[in-house]
Amino acid sequence: MAGPSRAAETQPGAAGNAEPPVNAGPPVNAGPPVNAGPPVNAGPPVNAGPAPAPSARTFAPAPVTLTGSSVRLEPLSLEHHLDPLASIALDPDLWRWTLNVVQNRDDLRRYLEEALREQAEGRSVPFATIHLATGRAAGCTRFGNIETRHRRVEIGWTWIGRDYQRTRVNTEAKLLMLEHAFETWGCHRVELKTNVLNQRSRNAMLRIGAKEEGILRKHALNDQGVPRDTVYYSVIDDEWPMVKARLHAMLAEHREPKEGT
Repeated sequence: MAGPSRAAETQPGAAGNAEPPVNAGPPVNAGPPVNAGPPVNAGPPVNAGPAPAPSARTFAPAPVTLTGSSVRLEPLSLEHHLDPLASIALDPDLWRWTLNVVQNRDDLRRYLEEALREQAEGRSVPFATIHLATGRAAGCTRFGNIETRHRRVEIGWTWIGRDYQRTRVNTEAKLLMLEHAFETWGCHRVELKTNVLNQRSRNAMLRIGAKEEGILRKHALNDQGVPRDTVYYSVIDDEWPMVKARLHAMLAEHREPKEGT
């Protein structure tokens, strides 16, 4: 006779039933869940420093009129300024230490055209310096070597007619330009430079509070191919309040050009 089927062997109480299953005891208590603590606080967002001043974000040099009590700096124009500037620009002493040599009206035209060409390229902002009391042209000056990325600019290419030298004219022009560079454009640095032999100009830069930075030997050639050593000066934004106060004090001491100039 055949034995019981395998199915019958596994039924409780059936013949040949194996011992009851081993009791493994109650489930192991693994203890309360591990407390990982509060989420890690990474602290406040990293502060990258104060946001740039609005003026720093709007450093987009363009022609502008700057007006003081004695002078007005007008955007340079061949049509309006060539003839008035020619009446004072052909003094050889004005070009003694400069890279440009202006000996006649055609030279002056080329000089002014170059300034306007640089303006069109975004590298310069040239001005005619006008004496307010008489409405006459007193000279010429320029923002040049403009570096918007680094908020840096140079003030230079400045010459003043003989009758306006050692008056308020150039002092106030420098005040207006430095004020515009630091307070409107948000520049960090304004550069000035001159021929190392031009002691008068060097003294003037030191007098307003600019810092001498060094001499570049055989730095450039003038229009006649003669090399010159160039000495650099600068004013930075941290120094501007002191320089501004000094320029205002100098204006109080300087005379106006003589009547009839």
